[in-house]
This record gives sequence, C-alpha cells and structure tokens, in this order.
Amino acid sequence: MGFIAARLRLCVALGINHHRLTAPSLKRFYMASKTQVHPMEITFLGTASAVPSSTRSHSCLSLRIGSDVWLFDCGEGTQRQLQRSVVKMGRINRIFLTHLHGDHIFGVTPLLAGLLNGSGGVTEGEEDPRQFLDVNNPAIEIYGPLGTRAYIRSSLTHTYTTLGSAYVVHELRFPDDPKTGDFTNLRRHRSESPSGRNIQQVDGLWRDILTDGRISVSAAPIQHSVPCVGYVVNEAPLPGKVDPQKYIPELKRTNTPMKVMRDIQEGKRVKLNDGTILEGPQNRPGRKLVILGDTYDPSPIEPLALDAHLLIHEATNAHLPGVDSRTKEEDTYESIEARTKSRGHSTPQMAGAFAKRIRARTLILNHFSTKYAADEDGDDEAKLIMDTIRGQAAGIADCEVICARDFLSHTVVVPAD
Repeated sequence: MGFIAARLRLCVALGINHHRLTAPSLKRFYMASKTQVHPMEITFLGTASAVPSSTRSHSCLSLRIGSDVWLFDCGEGTQRQLQRSVVKMGRINRIFLTHLHGDHIFGVTPLLAGLLNGSGGVTEGEEDPRQFLDVNNPAIEIYGPLGTRAYIRSSLTHTYTTLGSAYVVHELRFPDDPKTGDFTNLRRHRSESPSGRNIQQVDGLWRDILTDGRISVSAAPIQHSVPCVGYVVNEAPLPGKVDPQKYIPELKRTNTPMKVMRDIQEGKRVKLNDGTILEGPQNRPGRKLVILGDTYDPSPIEPLALDAHLLIHEATNAHLPGVDSRTKEEDTYESIEARTKSRGHSTPQMAGAFAKRIRARTLILNHFSTKYAADEDGDDEAKLIMDTIRGQAAGIADCEVICARDFLSHTVVVPAD
C-alpha cells in the first residue's frame, strides 16, 4: 500500500501518467520521503517493590529499540516473565542495573544462563565446547554500579555455570569508589570479557556511556539508601517531515533527478540544475526516556532529564484515606512521605513533582508496595487504589500519568511538534 500511495502522490505532483513512472524512480522517492523512525516500546516485566505479589513480579522492564531489546534491572523471576511476555528474549543484548538490591538483580545470572546456553555440564574427562569461546566478542553488555562485576562473577563461579557466549560488565564508579579493580579476589570468569570499563563521573554525571550513532545513554546518581543510578536514553535528531508538493515541482521544472529527494529528506541543501537552492526540512529532536531506579530524590539527574518524552519514576507508598482500608487514622500525607523518604523511596506526589520540574510529557509510575495489587481481572478495589495513586501524581505532574502493571507495554511515539 505504501508504494501505491507513493506512486499516485508522485504522479499527481509531476503531472504524468502513473504507468510511465519506473520502479527505480518510485523506490527512490518512497525511501526518501518515508521518515525512518525506529520503534521504541517499553514493556514492564515486574512492577513490585521489595517482594513479589500475586499480581506483581520483581523489578524489570524492557526497552525495544528497533530489533534490539535492553533490560533495565533484572529481579528474580525475570526469565519466566519474559517467556510470558511479548518481548523476544533472543533480542536482548544489554542490561542496565540501577542498584544492587536483590529485588533488582537476583534474576541476572539465571537470565545469562538462559540466554547464553548456560545449562548443564559435562562429566570428568569429557570436553565441553563452551570452554573455548571468544571472550573478546561479548553477546551481552551489562552496566551497573560498583559490585556488579563481582556479584555476577561470584554467582557464575560458585554455581559452576559455563556460558556458551561471553558477557561484559561496565561499572559506573562513584567518586568514593576505587578507580580500578573488580571489587573481588575471584579470577575473571571464563565467560567474562576483559574489556569491561570502569566509567568515572565527570561533573557528577556519566555522559554517553553508550553511543551508536542513533542512540546514546547517559546516567547520573540518584538518592536512595544505597548507591543508585538513573539512566537517560537519547535518540539522535530525526529527519524532518518532507512535503513532496514543495519540492517535486522544482525538480520537474529543472529536470533534476529524483534521487536528490534522499538528500532533501536528510535535511541537506540541494542545488538544482539551474542553480536554485532547495533547503531540506529541519531535523526534529529525537525521543528522550528517563528510567529511574529506587529514589527519594532524583535531583542529580535533572540536567540530563529535562524535556523527557517519558519519565519512569517509582511510587512505592501512598496515603489513601477513604480508599485503602489499611490506612491508619494517625497517618497524614506528610507522615507517609517522611516515612517513605526515610526508606529511600517516593510517593506519587513526589514523582509528579519531579515530572513537572523536568517538563516530562508522560510519567509512568512504577515499583509499588506489595499491598497495592495491579488493577486487572476486574478487581474494583485495586482499580480504585491505582486510580487514586495516578490522580495524586497527575494533580501535580501537569502531564499524562500511567500506573504500570506487569506486562503493560507503552509505545514512545515521535511527537508531531
């Protein structure tokens, strides 16, 4: 259907019979005029805090960018959640850990074993071909704070796990952390690549820890009860929208080849056969996703997070008088906030306030106390509680607010403006 529509649009603009339009010319126009945008989709695999419940699993979410899948945190049971979800496990190539509390990392090594052929072993005297893998070409990259490398190495070593492909760990080092070393006396695991980096902060931030031309990832410390990291995923500027009616008459008038439409789509200046200069459309800003770990104050990440298209922020506890029967009479919004902050966490209002400060377009609340069941399967009480939590954040955030539940998927669209 896309080619047919392109043929008709082009023929109308050129004033020619569509049967005279050659396939190569049509393909050049179609590929040039079609905006190349990679899909971005978040899927929540676990939305509980501390312990899982019957409706919420331990912390983990996936980000699909085109055909690649990245995980953010990897709590216990992630592998099983993946098998029940729309996420394709075989596409996972990066894992970003926010901090080393167990409910965020206990699923990492089981997942590595599942992804990288780590099951089983051989008896004495038999040869295991997995012993001869190329550790310089890791299949999985893992990012996390100091201790990530030691935890994974220890877990794989003491469970006698042999992987069929290599992995690599890059650690985000805080100013008080050692600048070198692996934080363990264990030898490097046979499946671990030696190319792992120890990434130092610059001006309080870890900028561009990953960049591949279309996507970059930066990070910053956020306040929790242990060292914790928030991540910012930035998409490179996107091509502007091309209006064929603006350019094709000029190409026709000057008998300029249609192939220049590709340059116009990329925002370049094009010189026509008679010397006329056509300016391509201005690029549009790419999408920005801010994915936070547990926090009672994410202020340090604010410079990186401004104007986010999507903010994912925890909302562990809430004061719900008249809604949640477990609310204590002596509790107030202030007392619940103080108690929540003392444990390193946030309320919906705190999440909404940060969303407003960074001018986020959408806020998704995540990491709920086990007492807040997901609003699914017609549970009216759970729906009322989650609607109230959403409303508490929305009353401050000045943007769209969504409460996450396990297996919720959210597409991050390219805004029209």
